[in-house]
Amino acid sequence: MHNPPVDSPPRPPDHRSAARTGGAAGVLAVCSVLLLAVVVAKWRPLMTLDGDVARTTHRWAVDEPGLTHACRILTDWVWDPWTMRLATALTVVWLVWRRSARWTAYWLAAAVALGSVLQQALKAAVDRPRPVWPDPVDSARYAAFPSGHAMTATVVCGLLLWLVHHYGAGRALRLTALWVAVVSVTGVGLTRVWLGVHWPSDVLGGWLLGATLVAVAVVVHQRWGPERD
Repeated sequence: MHNPPVDSPPRPPDHRSAARTGGAAGVLAVCSVLLLAVVVAKWRPLMTLDGDVARTTHRWAVDEPGLTHACRILTDWVWDPWTMRLATALTVVWLVWRRSARWTAYWLAAAVALGSVLQQALKAAVDRPRPVWPDPVDSARYAAFPSGHAMTATVVCGLLLWLVHHYGAGRALRLTALWVAVVSVTGVGLTRVWLGVHWPSDVLGGWLLGATLVAVAVVVHQRWGPERD
């Protein structure tokens, strides 16, 4: 009888999967740049659409104080960027605790940190004013584009969802994680527009930029990270 080897060599990186993810990252990056360009150029059709949607949703928010209050709780506590960063920190601690997953822990922390730096740099560079209302239902700091809430939720939920698949979680957990991610990313974007603190294209920009960063981070892990921590 032959004893099985104690340590089996790691499987080679999945370059075909990395190539597909890289292609998706390229498409998302092009879409992000195009949206950024039309926002900076103040393209009239986009500005008109942004204004029409923002005015309509603000009117609804004023007329529905109960729903507006619920949106404020969700956006300020459940889907707040700091809540997302806390979820990231807890995941990083768990990965470090595994010891064999420390590379992935550093990768996750670096990707989320890069997302925060990128969004703040773009806000400062674009310096887009937020909507201004005579009867605001909420307030926010910094410039409008891109939405920090939408981008942070996309980056964090996207990376954590990928990790769930990477570690081979069961079908029930994968489906639960997918629904939580979809509801969180979509919900936080809608609440930002509903509360009148972002134009719709700010949220779209956050989603696109966040998805681009997730795709790039996954490519990095697929090409240079361990096959299975």
